[in-house]
Amino acid sequence: MHREIHWWHSPALNKKMEIVMYGHFGFGLLLLPTAAADFLEYERFHLIDALAPLINAGKLKVFSINSINSESWLNSRMHPRDKSLRHAQFNEYVYSEVIPFIKNKTSPETPIFTSGASFGALHAANLFFKNPWAINGCIAMSGVYDLTAYTKGYWDDNVYFNSPMHYLQNLHDHNTLEQIRRSGHIHILSGSGAYEDPDASRQLSALLNFKGIPHDLDIWGWDIEHDWPTWRKMLPYVLSTKF
Repeated sequence: MHREIHWWHSPALNKKMEIVMYGHFGFGLLLLPTAAADFLEYERFHLIDALAPLINAGKLKVFSINSINSESWLNSRMHPRDKSLRHAQFNEYVYSEVIPFIKNKTSPETPIFTSGASFGALHAANLFFKNPWAINGCIAMSGVYDLTAYTKGYWDDNVYFNSPMHYLQNLHDHNTLEQIRRSGHIHILSGSGAYEDPDASRQLSALLNFKGIPHDLDIWGWDIEHDWPTWRKMLPYVLSTKF
């Protein structure tokens, strides 16, 4: 499998940020790490191996970046306001730096989809819903889509505008809603086993139904736990059957 690692000093985050790319051809798939993990997490836990047949066949080109959750909502030493601002800076990094990099490594016309598991699922969905012109859809696995689950009671505009369960309720802009509706690739998955929260996925699905946004909701069984074996099954399944 073709593999490249790149890095640059991010203006948005004011730090070195790495990105790894797998494959030669296909649509772009941007992976958002879980919790406080790094850009090689999906490789380390063999999810890239699970995607290898699709990557090698030229169906998709995968990109994986670092999280900054340890510098925002998962950092207990930071003031909540600073966490909120750091989260907004991360979004800017993705939109103004990562997306142009992926376009440069594919083409201006190549669609880009986000995906992630756990906290990465919230980022994947949020980045798409906030800017459906830059990102064409999302595959969100085992996520919670109410950001207040991570903010320990803190609330400000950055929390609101990065919490899909909040801002989507009040999203009435016709152009934005129509762009989201045209995606054809909003896939929400969860297991029902240990440490999974399928109700969080059901709640997001209900909200999307209310807003008239087509999507897939796929709740797997009680044997499907919040862990890597689940995501190594889910992501190849969606990519091979829905794309």
